[in-house]
Amino acid sequence: MITYLAKLGELTLKGSNLHEFEKLLIKNTRESLKGYDVKITLHAGRLYIDCEEQDGSAVEFALKHLLGITGWAKTTTCEKNIEAIQKAIYKEAEYAVSKGAKTFKIEARRADKQFPLDSYQIACQGASLVFDSGFMNVDVKNPDVKIYVEVRERCFVYSDAEKGCRGLPTGCSGKGLLLLSGGLDSPVAGYRMLRRGMKIECAYFHSYPYTSVEAQEKVETLAKKLSYFGIKTYLNIIPFTDVQMKIKEKSPADWTTLILRVCMMKVANKLAHRVHADCIITGESLGQVASQTIENMNVTEHFAEYPLLRPLVGLDKEEIISTANFIDTYETSILPYEDCCVLFSPKHPVLRGTIEQAEEIYKSLEIDDLINEAYEKRDVKRFTFGKEA
Repeated sequence: MITYLAKLGELTLKGSNLHEFEKLLIKNTRESLKGYDVKITLHAGRLYIDCEEQDGSAVEFALKHLLGITGWAKTTTCEKNIEAIQKAIYKEAEYAVSKGAKTFKIEARRADKQFPLDSYQIACQGASLVFDSGFMNVDVKNPDVKIYVEVRERCFVYSDAEKGCRGLPTGCSGKGLLLLSGGLDSPVAGYRMLRRGMKIECAYFHSYPYTSVEAQEKVETLAKKLSYFGIKTYLNIIPFTDVQMKIKEKSPADWTTLILRVCMMKVANKLAHRVHADCIITGESLGQVASQTIENMNVTEHFAEYPLLRPLVGLDKEEIISTANFIDTYETSILPYEDCCVLFSPKHPVLRGTIEQAEEIYKSLEIDDLINEAYEKRDVKRFTFGKEA
């Protein structure tokens, strides 16, 4: 039996409703480890998962995607006495030396105030066996490895601490409808809202045969990857070919992209109402492309009947790519299968559209019936922790 320890982040700052957040975190952890024989407990700002050795990789994968924790580690548990702690530290030090470490530091925390030594004494006495052996030196400012000791209801020793996703447990902040295109931005936007505790449902606009089957499969893969963080999500695939052809036929050429986004917003309004979403989420970043000038974003927002959240609005491309790499969507997003927005992009798109112009052009298209038809013909796929249901 092995034990994993995870540290809670901003959850610990909650007041009288802290218990509700903790219950949700445990629920999400159980959902992500369904089918595995694990014991999950939470106490005093720490989440513990006890499992068999063969289930360790599944637990680690779940912890890498669990929202609401700042970090986690595979621990060695030992008896609550300084001799046992020294031996456990020695084993961690041996492992660190095998990885090339030459200096170490002990960081101890005594949560159990009945333990006879305080944190400083635990660190000093705990290090003595390693220090006296002579195979590692102490460096308290810039050590090659930090060995952590936590004395709680049990005693935990570990060195390889991994960063967590932070944020809040998914499900504590309502539900949003994410417009998922297949590019770099929208999956990152979805992740950032998941990290704030929001459940998401996805909408993808597919213009077959102008967008390929591979383009749809790419978006399905992105939805699966997001479901690792959100536990469960639905992908609504909306056939948009007829709508897009009507726009190409009747809209002024420089307005085609912006009017396409207006039509997407019309469908998103219907879908958000259907799935009981509280808001619509997009991957727009101010000034990144022509449709994302402040004037054009104002046009898009005018047609939204729900709060329009843009979690990437102030980020540049490097920051977005960094997050895409962290959540493992980058390599999928850059696959060369273009979405419907790219295929019909005008050479010289309007940069500063007005609401009045947009309303006039939209009215002239007489496109409401096609939008309703696209909404009614949508296909829905469900993903639960990376698996299609």
